[in-house]
Amino acid sequence: MKLFWCCLLGLGFPFPGFCTRIEVGSNKTVKSIQKALGIAKAGDQIVVQSGLYKEKNLVIDKSVELIGVGWPILDGEGKHEIISIKANGVRLQGFRIQHSGYSTLQDPAGIKIYDSRNVTISGNELTDTFFGIYVQYSQKCTIINNKLTAYGTQEQEIGNGIHCWKSDSLTISGNRITGHRDGIYFEFVTHSSIRQNISEGNLRYGLHFMFSHNDAYVGNTFRRNGAGVAVMFTHGVTMKQNRFEENWGDAAYGLLLKEISDSRIEGNHFTRNTSGIYMEGANRIEVCRNSFSQNGWAMKVQASCMDVQVENNNFVGNTFDVATNGSLVLNRFDGNYWDKYEGYDLNRDKMGDVPFRPVSLFAVIIEKIPAAMFLLRSIITTLIDKSERVIPSITPGDLLDTRPWMKPLRI
Repeated sequence: MKLFWCCLLGLGFPFPGFCTRIEVGSNKTVKSIQKALGIAKAGDQIVVQSGLYKEKNLVIDKSVELIGVGWPILDGEGKHEIISIKANGVRLQGFRIQHSGYSTLQDPAGIKIYDSRNVTISGNELTDTFFGIYVQYSQKCTIINNKLTAYGTQEQEIGNGIHCWKSDSLTISGNRITGHRDGIYFEFVTHSSIRQNISEGNLRYGLHFMFSHNDAYVGNTFRRNGAGVAVMFTHGVTMKQNRFEENWGDAAYGLLLKEISDSRIEGNHFTRNTSGIYMEGANRIEVCRNSFSQNGWAMKVQASCMDVQVENNNFVGNTFDVATNGSLVLNRFDGNYWDKYEGYDLNRDKMGDVPFRPVSLFAVIIEKIPAAMFLLRSIITTLIDKSERVIPSITPGDLLDTRPWMKPLRI
């Protein structure tokens, strides 16, 4: 029996009857977290009282809980990685973690998880760290309700807020990230979810996906980032009920899809972005029940895209609804609401009786001659655009919505 419980503890499953509570504080017997970690056994709980703790890199190599009471501060003094987790079943909660070391070679972090399982990082505040929370070669870890703030001014001088590498079955939920290079970064991460996070004011992307398959991001807000969200070289991604807002710039967009396939974009709001969605090399993508409002371009669908289905979306107040750089149409637009549609509904089935062509002549001209943008609001441009919609000669003739809705859909 004794051997059985020892095996459970070794795997990171604490048993209440064997747990010890170790208190750390200036008025306690144990005054340093390092000492507490040294005397703790797997399954113990270390409770740290409020105060400033300037301890060199804390390594957690046992299945323990490290709980802060009254927001104790862990300060890396700009020299060290602050917490390194190298055990299964660790829980870390309730700390202010600040001033990690900075290094582009070793990637120090406020909290780094090394090759571990079932780790929970919850309710912490991280300030002025190179990387905020870094997860590598790990499984079934949860990062929830943390606040991460950095003050980067150039991409090469700061790391990512939540950085995940070669991991599986992660849950990233309820975090708020600002001031990093990328708010959340996934590379070779599978079967994971990103939910209810706010990623804003980051230098590059609010969320960056690379080679990360069969993941979902749901209910997040990506606001005022350098270039919104990028999903690249990936398949099987579900993107639902997110908000992409105010991502402005010469090469900015709410959502970039590059070399992505077999994915679904549903119930999202794209508001005030240079481009709501920019697609290149995208295949078998469903874009349904989204709202595109007040963007420069609602969607840019490059000629390298195939079998993209755009259905039951609202396009309202965008300068250009759709743009493309080719004439061959391999994608389908059907049953969307377009505020620029001027058709009629004689049979009263709530859908227009004549097709709508979402690519305007001027959108084609701008694609080829960007400097022509200064003519955007001229009367001549408006007249030419209306003529082109009636008798298309330059715009893709087959790119049309044959069943446009007469009124906006409820998203």
